Amino acid sequence: MSKPIVAIIGRPNVGKSTLFNRLAKARISIVDDTPGVTRDRIYADVEWLNYKFTMIDTGGIEPESNDIILSQMRRQAEAAIASADVIVFLVDNKTGLTDSDMHVANMLRKSHKPVVLVVNKVDDMQTQTMGIYEFYNLGLGDPIPISAGQPLNLGDMLDAIVEYFPQPTDDEEEDDAIKVAIIGKPNVGKSSLVNKICGEERVIVSEIAGTTRDSVDTEVTIDDQKYVLIDTAGLRKRKKVTEAIEKYSIIRTVAAVERADIVLIMIDANEGITEQDTKIAGIAHEAGKGCIIVVNKWDSIEKNDKTMNAYLKDITNTLAYMQYAPCMFISAMTGQRIGKLFDMIHTIAQNQTLRISTGLLNDVLYEATAMNQPPHDKGKALKILYMTQVSVKPPTFVLFVNDKELMHFSYLRYIENQMREAFGFKGTPIHFIVREKGKKDE
Repeated sequence: MSKPIVAIIGRPNVGKSTLFNRLAKARISIVDDTPGVTRDRIYADVEWLNYKFTMIDTGGIEPESNDIILSQMRRQAEAAIASADVIVFLVDNKTGLTDSDMHVANMLRKSHKPVVLVVNKVDDMQTQTMGIYEFYNLGLGDPIPISAGQPLNLGDMLDAIVEYFPQPTDDEEEDDAIKVAIIGKPNVGKSSLVNKICGEERVIVSEIAGTTRDSVDTEVTIDDQKYVLIDTAGLRKRKKVTEAIEKYSIIRTVAAVERADIVLIMIDANEGITEQDTKIAGIAHEAGKGCIIVVNKWDSIEKNDKTMNAYLKDITNTLAYMQYAPCMFISAMTGQRIGKLFDMIHTIAQNQTLRISTGLLNDVLYEATAMNQPPHDKGKALKILYMTQVSVKPPTFVLFVNDKELMHFSYLRYIENQMREAFGFKGTPIHFIVREKGKKDE
């Protein structure tokens, strides 16, 4: 089941980015006293108790503003509202209730999404809580006082948020359709690929970058296997963004990746792999999804016997963190290699759900440690006691050791390489949890 999406919404300068950074445990958003500093939505994975979700930071909403930047930020916030499972409506205790807060509240009511009303900048819970009562006038339930800066009372807020998270259902467990998200920069041919697969104009295809504004799902059946194709809006470099509607496409892509089993990362053969392609690929990699690097428009390239190898070398060097992802060269226009693309999708779907018995895993682990001794530090050697698989999508393994501080990332990478050599796992990342015997993860 995909992680729920939580959007932080509110007028400018109420502390959205401060709260976002506090929850993400990092200064991801720029925090400044000037309204409108956060002009582009930023996302991060957040954990609370046994729940994991994706948090979205947004620019402030000024409903009546004619300022171009503030209007763009409103469009971004509207996209976040549409994509979110739960909305955190943040207001400012020091400023009090404003007309802008009322306008935002009306917008949220029309969305019919769950809203958690949070009053920020309550820096002293003993003396500053009286001001929160005026926010009952918003008609959005009980206000929750917090201080994102201190921090104070964030636990109560998070408890209120997770109450709205959807629970997995039996129908979701039994769904055998493979969900495939197609992501990439604008105009690389994502919609053209969907149309070629479907054999009809299911999605509008245009040479104008950014035609696909939202994620679009298309169901197809190939060789008795059902697929759901999720076409997404293209992602652009921030410097090149001139149209407000493209600034908020990233969250739709994040949401599409979260819903997918396998992600096709499309690259334009005429442009080669770019810095923006690496950032797009990183979204899928960090989400633990099965991945295929798809080089489109291969029919338009003048080729010799070295062209493909040169492309592969460039992609391998640039996406060094995704060595597991196969690379395929296709043409969405002519249909070249699309059949082989689906063969690879099917293979990766099987690899994502592959389960290895504990006995077989430890046979491979024993051989790996015999060939390359575990690291040691100051006379103390790492001992890997045993390994077991705990989940799939992606395949996740727990390594029980005597001292987790001795587990160097390079040795963990060595173990991963040995496992891939033994079991394949082509197209899917592998996750490891290192745990000391008798202890749980922190």
